[in-house]
Parts: sequence; structure tokens; C-alpha cells
Amino acid sequence: MGLISRAWLLPMVALLMAVFASYHMLVSGQTPPAPPPPQEPARTPYSKSIHGIGLAEAQTENISIGTAVPGLVMEVAITSEQVGRRVRAGEMLFRVDDRHHQAQLKVQQKRLAAARAELRKLQQMPRAEELPPVAAKVRAAEANVRLTLDLFERARKMFQERAIGAEEYTQRRLAHEVAEHQLEQARAEYALLTAGAWEADKLIAAAAVDQAEAQIEQIQTDIERCVVRAPVDGEVLKVNVRVGEYVAAATGQALMTLGSVQRLHVRVDIDENDIARFQPKAPARASVRGQPGKSYPLTFVRLEPMVVPKRSLTGDNTERVDTRVMQVIYAVAGGQGLLVGQQLDVFIEVD
Repeated sequence: MGLISRAWLLPMVALLMAVFASYHMLVSGQTPPAPPPPQEPARTPYSKSIHGIGLAEAQTENISIGTAVPGLVMEVAITSEQVGRRVRAGEMLFRVDDRHHQAQLKVQQKRLAAARAELRKLQQMPRAEELPPVAAKVRAAEANVRLTLDLFERARKMFQERAIGAEEYTQRRLAHEVAEHQLEQARAEYALLTAGAWEADKLIAAAAVDQAEAQIEQIQTDIERCVVRAPVDGEVLKVNVRVGEYVAAATGQALMTLGSVQRLHVRVDIDENDIARFQPKAPARASVRGQPGKSYPLTFVRLEPMVVPKRSLTGDNTERVDTRVMQVIYAVAGGQGLLVGQQLDVFIEVD
């Protein structure tokens, strides 16, 4: 009995191994079913449609805020902790160092005050205190003319009677002439003083005042250029500037990003091959990436009539691919929950 069991043992083991090998070959030759996608892709709600990739953006577009004046940042009104705060047009965002301009403004204000004082001085001439001395000088000259005239008349009679010599007579005559000229000089000085300042001097002084005022306006403009203000009403989307940093006038990075997000827009890239099928008034819907069941109706706003190279959706303007696209702007109806810069799958119905 033991010999018979041993005789059947090896064939049974070989048979089992052959059956296992056949089963393994059969199972391994079958194609496994495709695994389900990690996320359900967006599906078009239309029977025929154009698909495009869209980026949510502010209604005013995403405005990159820079500075017109390079310098050290002295004040930031909207910090990174206040991102999302709404600002009004003209509200200060941040301020660049303007201490040099403030010092220049004080100097120029003093120059303006001096120029205005000089103009007032010329306009108020002559001073009341200056007239009596000059008038007295005229009266003294008149008296001196009468005195020399009397002496000259006496000398002439005495010269005719040969009581005095020709030299003394000549001295009396010349003394009278000198007195007359001195009277003319005194009267001319009095007339010049009472006439006031020369009109040309007034014009020069007035021009100096205008020049000082213009220089003050220029400095005030430079001070205002150091203050960066919001160009439109909107929300601060990103802050990339801090107190103490040096900012340049020409930079590739926005110091702040501003836009009105009360109603979002979607910028859709439509492939150039689908441009002929596109209809502006056709219905369109946008689906959020990662939430295919959540979609938003879109309203056509405008299209940009220039086909441009497609930009990658990283947001970096320097990254491009070979495809050319037409960009269409849609308004999102009820875009609560959407964020600026979020990617959307856009489906546009076609006939």
C-alpha cells in the first residue's frame, strides 16, 4: 500500500503544477480594466461645442502696480495681511522716499517768499519816508540858485563899473550855472523817485515770482509721484512690496496687483483652428478644474481681434507654445467661489 501511494504522488504533483501554470498563463494574458480617473473630467453640456482653457481675471483686468520713481519704500498702506481689501481710486497704496524733494520744497518756498517780497517792494515804491529828504534837497537847490543869481547880478554891475576884475565876475557866473544844474538834478531825482519803480523791473520781479511758483509745482509733482495710488476702485489681489525695500521704476515684477472682482471675467484661449466655428453670441459655460459638476454660465463681453501665441497657464508671460489662439472675454454670472487666476474649462456651443 505504501509503495502504491508513493507511485501516484509524483504524477499528482506534476499535474497540479501543470494546472497552476496554465491558470497563471491564462490570467496574465488578460488585459486589466482601465482604472477610473482620479478626477472626473469636465463634460460639455452641448451636443457640439468648442473647448477652450480660460483664466479668471478681474473685471478691470489684473492691473500690475509699479512706481514711477525708484527709491526706498517708506510706507505701505496695504500690507500683505490686508490682501483682498477694497480700495478707492486715488487711495494711497505705498510711498517711496521723498525726503530730498521735501527739503527742496522748503528751500523753494523761501525763494518764492523772497521773490514776492521784492515784487511788493517795487509795487509800493516810492516809500513815504524817502520823499521829504529829496523834496528838501530840491528846495535847497532852489535857494542856492537864488543866492548865486543875486551874487551874479551884483558882480555883473560891479564888473560894468570896473569895481571887480574879470576873474571874480566869471567865478560868480559859473557858480550860478552850477547852482542851476544842481537844481535840475535835484528836480530830476525827485521826479524819478515819485514815478516809482521802473515797469521793466516790475515785470522781471513778477517773472521771478512765476518761476519760483512753477518750481514749487514741479517739486510738488515729484513728491506726488513718490506716492503710488490706486488707479481704479477694486480689491488688492497681491502685495509684493514691504517697508524698507528698494524698488525700481522699471521692473518685471508687479509691486501690487489690483482689480475689481465684484464681477469676474474669464479670458478664454480659442485655438486658431476653431476660430471659424466661433460665434460671439453662442451660449457658453465654464467648469471649474477639479469640480466638473460645478459650472457657471458665461456672457460674451468682447474678443480681442488679434491672434497671439498661446501662453502657458502658469501665469508667466514669457512662457509660450507654438499654438496661436484668439482670446475672448466672458463675464461670469454668479462667480462666487472663483478666484482670480483660477483655470476653467470653457465650452462654447456651435451649430
